[in-house]
Amino acid sequence: MLISFTVENWMSYNEPATLSMVASRERQHGERVPSLPKYKLKVLPVAAIFGGNASGKTNLFKALQFAKERVVAGSQPDSLIPVAPFRLNPVNASNPCRFVFEILINEVIYEYSFSVTRTEVIEEKLVEILKSSELVHFHRIDGEANLAKIYDGDQFLKYAFKGTRENQLFITNTVMQKIEVFDPVYNWFQKTLQLVGPDARFRPIERFFQEDDPLNPAMSAALGNLDTGINRIGKVQVSFESIPLLERLIPRLQELLQEGKTFTITSDTNKERYIVTREDGELKAYVLVSYHNGADGNDIRFDMQEESDGSQRVIDLLPAFIDMGTQSSSKVYVIDELDRSLHTELTRKLLENYLDCCTSNTRSQLLFTTHDVMLMDQDKLRRDEIWVTERDSTGGSILRSFSDYKEVRYDKDIRKSYLQGRLGGTPRIMSDIMAGCSK
Repeated sequence: MLISFTVENWMSYNEPATLSMVASRERQHGERVPSLPKYKLKVLPVAAIFGGNASGKTNLFKALQFAKERVVAGSQPDSLIPVAPFRLNPVNASNPCRFVFEILINEVIYEYSFSVTRTEVIEEKLVEILKSSELVHFHRIDGEANLAKIYDGDQFLKYAFKGTRENQLFITNTVMQKIEVFDPVYNWFQKTLQLVGPDARFRPIERFFQEDDPLNPAMSAALGNLDTGINRIGKVQVSFESIPLLERLIPRLQELLQEGKTFTITSDTNKERYIVTREDGELKAYVLVSYHNGADGNDIRFDMQEESDGSQRVIDLLPAFIDMGTQSSSKVYVIDELDRSLHTELTRKLLENYLDCCTSNTRSQLLFTTHDVMLMDQDKLRRDEIWVTERDSTGGSILRSFSDYKEVRYDKDIRKSYLQGRLGGTPRIMSDIMAGCSK
């Protein structure tokens, strides 16, 4: 779970901005708020981020994306770190970008933070939060490195610490060196934190090609219930010549693919989704297709590109919502522009179904940005689950929760107040946008 996330000096975020998932004292919808008895905390299962265009919603998503890439992929030797500091203040250009995560792993809270410039990691720190104290596992700052005393006898870890490049995170280097002590934190970024952009395609499409995968019947049922017209998702074998640019990859795929292994491809030209696998010693390619019920009751096959943008978006999002709906899931899904190409009732239904699955034992979470004000409903969301972004007088983004407003009561029509501009997060549009237009 994500307990909180802080970003500073990143894109439009000049001042530190913190998205906290810790529940306030609010009692509304308390039955679905996960509880952490060890820390006497309750953590929210959802955060909905509203705001006008260019207010900072997507920049918050990009901050999470950047942090994940730094941890999981790291940096190549002598390469620059692709930071994006706040540009409207020249002073910030040389200041580091800072990221702080509080995360729950196996019922233990860790705080992991790092600050980076284009050339180096200025600071990196991992702290384990105990009941009444904390354990600093490591702290690296300005070239100096300190490990906790519990690692005094681990010479290999000390060697890896000293040998970490200036432009590399230490936690990434430990994994590259096959040191497993910090794997749980690394794995949280790699596997638990799932980022879904507006144009993202669902990557593990091979699950749709496995008839015994539980995702298949769940997807078929959901697609029918959401009035997409799609009866089911399936696969059709295609020739390699029909897959754009794949022919030059075939020699490499021959080496990579063992029996039963798969390789997925999303075409940039036609947006189709393909899978290449080895069956009976031969490479075979399949394309993802949909089936609709024909007038005669038989299935009619459609190419994925023939489906509407909304239907394709539903297909991309449903696996995430189905996963979050299972009690065993601990994934944190961050979806930028949840409502993209979706009817407001469909978006609301996806959100409602997820929230109906949440209990005090839930460990999955959903964070999303949206322009759909119909989701701004206290019958569905608590005030501390609703956030807004807006620009201040310096052009920097501000992030705040509705629970910060004392005048926002539990029975208030917050949608009306928001659209009237009383709560911030709405665009400041001039009344005469066509000043040069003559009647």
